Formats: sequence, C-alpha cells, structure tokens
Amino acid sequence: MKVTPTVIPDVLICEPKVFGDDRGFFMESFNQKVFDEAIGRHIEFVQDNHSRSARGVLRGLHYQIQQKQGKLVRVVNGSVFDVAVDIRRSSSTFGKWIGVELSAENKLQLWIPEGFAHGFLVLSEYAEFVYKATNYYAPTFERAIAWNDPTLNIAWPAVGDSLMLSEKDRAGNILLQSELFD
Repeated sequence: MKVTPTVIPDVLICEPKVFGDDRGFFMESFNQKVFDEAIGRHIEFVQDNHSRSARGVLRGLHYQIQQKQGKLVRVVNGSVFDVAVDIRRSSSTFGKWIGVELSAENKLQLWIPEGFAHGFLVLSEYAEFVYKATNYYAPTFERAIAWNDPTLNIAWPAVGDSLMLSEKDRAGNILLQSELFD
C-alpha cells in the first residue's frame, strides 16, 4: 500500500496495490499490519458500514463528540468527493479541510483520524460508500457541521441543480457554534 500525506498531515490517502489483467483485478483492501505500519500506530476497527446514494446526495459533515471515530473510507461503485475537516481546536490545521475524489475506478482510500468531521458528495449516478470505523455509531453523540459553512468555504463540485440533504444535515451548525474537540 502506498500512503500519501495530504495538506493536513494526519489525513492520509491510501492506495492499495492492484493486480489486474484482462480477467479483472485483485487487491487487498485492508491488512491490519500494513495499515498500522503506514500510519505509525495500532488502529482497531470495530464496525464496517456501507451506504448507497444517488447523484447529488451530500452526507455530512458528521462526527461524534464522544465515542470519537476514525474512519478508513472508500468507494466500491461510482465516485464521490470526500471531505475531512479538522475540528481539533489545538491543532495547527484547525478549521482546514481536504477534499479527494474517491471512486471505484481509482480505488483510493482516505484515512480520517479521530477529531475530524467527515462528509461526501456523490458525483456519479449512484455511489456505494464503504468505511471502517474505530468506534461504534452512537446517535446521541452525533453532530453535524453545516456543509456550506462560509468559514470553511469547502469547494464542493457542481453536480446539477440541487443537492439532496437529510434534515440533520440541513440543520448542521457552523463550525464556530459547534461542539468541537480540544
């Protein structure tokens, strides 16, 4: 696996080795030992999640204020614009974001450690999004930052006339009015 730091050094792009020929391809999508060595610490994943969303669906920016979650995310069908926002007040990259296109074609994965808000926008007709989480889903602790917070100024790609958002995501707070991490 090739690991590339982003402009936010804790967020990493993971590129698995893909072996392909005219029959198709093979790749090891996760190997605990290789992953731990790549990020420099042991990570224990406790939950895998899989969602399917239509073009223009924007999910996020989500995080859990307690039971913090790190996520290793990838797309197995279609493509998304995936975003991680540093919401650790003590971090030198607080309030900064990174956006990466993840697709079934490029097979890239994004490691988003604890202390980040996360969201994605579906660029293809449909996308299937899969991720491993370091802590269990806890709806009581789930929070959402507004996807269009002007202080973040995330450059979401254009996907048509309108975005599809859940009520929770429509009601997200701006960053500076949100519960954040120290």
